[in-house]
Amino acid sequence: MFMRIDHIGIACRNLEEKIAFFSETFELDVVAREVNEEQGVKEAMLHIADGEGGGSYIQLLEPLSDDSPVGKFLAKRGEGLHHVAFGVPDIAMAMTKIGEKGVRLLDERPRHGSMGSEIAFLHPKDVGGVLTELVQAARPSQSA
Repeated sequence: MFMRIDHIGIACRNLEEKIAFFSETFELDVVAREVNEEQGVKEAMLHIADGEGGGSYIQLLEPLSDDSPVGKFLAKRGEGLHHVAFGVPDIAMAMTKIGEKGVRLLDERPRHGSMGSEIAFLHPKDVGGVLTELVQAARPSQSA
């Protein structure tokens, strides 16, 4: 079902400072930036590598407000690992299969994600305490 680790989401208070750190320290390039009002974040995707199932990234997330999900996460836990995202070939099929196995889905249907992808989250209490995201990468015609 999983093709790769699509990205690791890291919550931060200052996006520009974290971009500079990851770019300089690990020699990673920023390949996308966006503001996602629905999720209440400014984000940057830093490319790690490409593999058979697609690319792998670090996603840096700065909240747009203290009451956004990432803002609440920072207030409770501080900066650090927010979620792990796995690439899937068909997000609707993956959601159905995972739901049938008793894992609660936080999303009833896929929604817009970074770089034109479709995403859905799984309940962390059902996945060992880890907020887990499913990602179906944008098809070439979607990202154009």
